[in-house]
Amino acid sequence: MSNHYHLVLYINKNKALDLSQLEIVERWSLDHKLPLLIKRWLKKELTNPAEEEKCNKIIELWRTRLWDLSWFMKDLNFEIACRANREDNCKGHFWESRFKSQALLDDQALLAAMAYVDLNPVRSSTAKTPEESEYTSIKARLDALGSGSITPNYLCPFIGNSSDETQRGIPFKLMDYIELVDWTAQEFREGKASMEHTLPPILQRLSFNQRNWVNVCAHLEHRRTTAISTRLYEIEHAKLLLGKSKIHMYWLN
Repeated sequence: MSNHYHLVLYINKNKALDLSQLEIVERWSLDHKLPLLIKRWLKKELTNPAEEEKCNKIIELWRTRLWDLSWFMKDLNFEIACRANREDNCKGHFWESRFKSQALLDDQALLAAMAYVDLNPVRSSTAKTPEESEYTSIKARLDALGSGSITPNYLCPFIGNSSDETQRGIPFKLMDYIELVDWTAQEFREGKASMEHTLPPILQRLSFNQRNWVNVCAHLEHRRTTAISTRLYEIEHAKLLLGKSKIHMYWLN
């Protein structure tokens, strides 16, 4: 939005605890400068146990920060503030106050929060429909479907009612969620804009073939599928872009 943003996050503490120390350092270095001591640790140039112990303490501190919501928000807000200040050619505080968070304790709460965030542009009249709502996950998912791609890797995938306990994802079908968002967008809420009831259903607005749409949604939940398309040449093009001779694909012919 113009003066704030919303996020729905999943914190995977167990994954952070399972990472090796090298993986921790690699992840931390993506957004932070490494101290000289850690650089020497990477090059195996440490000369005494005291340096080893100091490095272990630093790396384990970073491990806790990888699943710490406050540290995530601190880094994200810092990046946004720096970019905004550069654009405005100014310095100083950008955010008015600290972030607020809510725990989503069940599936209904998760869906309600996701729909609320995805529909913010519609409710504020900055967009007429979910598929026109910039910077939302619903638009990113729909754009991916429209191009025959899978869910962007920066978004949590929908896995349906999977019996595989090792699968991580949102326990609903993508098609059901998209239709839920579309229905919610048309509901009236006092003081907020709503989508026109005269608009056709979202699947018709996006001109998806109904049979292909169902197939796409079904196969998006297969994590081994790398590319899905109604046109074979697009899959061949994806191979070139990915630099692969073979990819797991699903062709909707």
